[in-house]
Amino acid sequence: MFEDRRKRICMFCKDQDSTISYLSPKFLRRYISDRGKIIPRRYTGVCAKHQRKVSRAIKIAREMSLLPYVGRAPR
Repeated sequence: MFEDRRKRICMFCKDQDSTISYLSPKFLRRYISDRGKIIPRRYTGVCAKHQRKVSRAIKIAREMSLLPYVGRAPR
């Protein structure tokens, strides 16, 4: 029944050269919704280990004012 689905591979596990850093807010915006929430790993396809690193980097970037805490408010 579920045999047709392919297992997602974490892009960080696949590409060992990519690093997760709070100093790259443009890269981290991919993991934040338009409302400013961190997107869960079931949507991004990142493994649990790297999702923890991504969320920690987002939180540090928010503290340093590199990323916003909230997205743009709808008008």
